[in-house]
Amino acid sequence: MRNTLIGFGAGAAAALLFASVSTGSWLAVLLFYLAPLPIMIAGIGWSHWAAMIAAVFAALALGLAFSPLFFLAFLAGAGAPAWWLSYLAMLARPAGEGPAATLEWYPPGRLVVWAAVLATLVVVAAIAHLGFDAAAFRAKLAETLSGLFKAAAPTEALTLPGVNNQARLIDFLVEVTPPAGAVVATITSLLNLWLAAQIVKMSGRLQRPWPRLADMRFPPLAAAALVAAVALSFAGGMLGILAGVLSASLFVAYGILGFAVLHAITLGLQARPFLIGGAYAAVLVFGWPLLAFCLLGLIDTVLDLRGRVARRRGPSATT
Repeated sequence: MRNTLIGFGAGAAAALLFASVSTGSWLAVLLFYLAPLPIMIAGIGWSHWAAMIAAVFAALALGLAFSPLFFLAFLAGAGAPAWWLSYLAMLARPAGEGPAATLEWYPPGRLVVWAAVLATLVVVAAIAHLGFDAAAFRAKLAETLSGLFKAAAPTEALTLPGVNNQARLIDFLVEVTPPAGAVVATITSLLNLWLAAQIVKMSGRLQRPWPRLADMRFPPLAAAALVAAVALSFAGGMLGILAGVLSASLFVAYGILGFAVLHAITLGLQARPFLIGGAYAAVLVFGWPLLAFCLLGLIDTVLDLRGRVARRRGPSATT
């Protein structure tokens, strides 16, 4: 009964946040991306059953209030991924035997990879809704973007004599929208998961210990998946589009791993706060430095930079 009530409450909050996008305001976009947060709070703080009830209840409420498309969009794009990530976050198994036995919690690195995979699946589902053929997908997306431009501003303001600026912009957006959507979906999933864990931690209900970012590692196959996705992204057709979406999601994941490497190799340095703060600020302001951290994460996967630095430094701080 407790899980059911928590699920209904979290589902109602998630549905309201998701439905706010119908107002069309900029604040509604922020609230829309926070829609998975109540579900994750229910899953991390209470039970994954509460998160499942919240996801289904929110989807049903949106479907009844708007249309079956809202039901599917929420369940596939927000509800199911939020439930699965919160379930994995609280997954544990016994480690050791006897009175000294402890719990081995699901690794945070795998959670990051799962967030990237789920973001890819969400974008792929959106692509499939527009068309299974590359040409049909691009045409439908261009038509949708053109309709948005016409609704936002007069056509005269978007064109110059002899130059169809709107057409060029739409062509550019058609190419970048799928990978950009994957990047946004990955980042928002991880931010919601982090916020949910922080909220549950402050309430005293977080059962697992807070993981150290510097210790985060990825499964070995993740690097191979990124390399294969980047190679396939140069292929034409729908395969190239889908591979580009997966590449973008995994780039974000390995960028986060790069920050984990930075946290580890700067332990004990007096300038550590400035180095880490400057790195975060550079990514937030410019964006592109995330590619450098992605490369740093890949290099650490191959060469174990953190292990090399730790052996050279000897016993180090644990913060």
